[in-house]
Amino acid sequence: MVTMRPDVFFITVEGCEGCGKSTQSVLLKKYLENKGFKVILTREPGGSVVAEQVRNILLNPKLKISPLCELMLYEAARVQHMEDIICPNLKNGFVVICDRFTDSTVAYQGYARRIDIETIEELNNIATSGLKPDLTFYLDVDPAVGIARARAKKCFDNGDRIEREDIGFHNAVRNGFLELSEKYPDRIKKIEITDTIESTQKLINTEMDKFLSGKK
Repeated sequence: MVTMRPDVFFITVEGCEGCGKSTQSVLLKKYLENKGFKVILTREPGGSVVAEQVRNILLNPKLKISPLCELMLYEAARVQHMEDIICPNLKNGFVVICDRFTDSTVAYQGYARRIDIETIEELNNIATSGLKPDLTFYLDVDPAVGIARARAKKCFDNGDRIEREDIGFHNAVRNGFLELSEKYPDRIKKIEITDTIESTQKLINTEMDKFLSGKK
């Protein structure tokens, strides 16, 4: 378990495909830096050299990967990511923002792939040595809208291996995130995606300020 100073915390940003996680993560990093925090932004799957190689496998649309193998690859990448990026930076006084983390594994591999959720939670706990996010932003968007956005940004047809799943899969992912946000309301803040990046950012910043006020 990572021991952190009171002014250091771990934030995750979650959501379905095309919800704007990556954009909002960058904006949140800048927002916190303007408040004087040292911040590092990372992502899953990936974040470190080894984990990025695993990411390339997981998202390759030419590969057929069994659900259990997929789960194990995500967890293996997470172990290395924790060791190389997340834990060292938390120990060194950085706020860490991670674009996806364990909630995504529950939503995608649990609710959508239908792997036993207790098994996933146990593996998540092993891979993270029990580390939990202090705050999670879940960006909620209709999967059909999100997938259309995600695919529009790609240089190849129909998106990556996960984005190519049918709409039933992505609806199951969303249901997973919604149930998680109801189960952990103190940690997971549901953000309704708005028409503009700026208005969504304001909603996130408001929740961020509430969290920071509670840390004083």
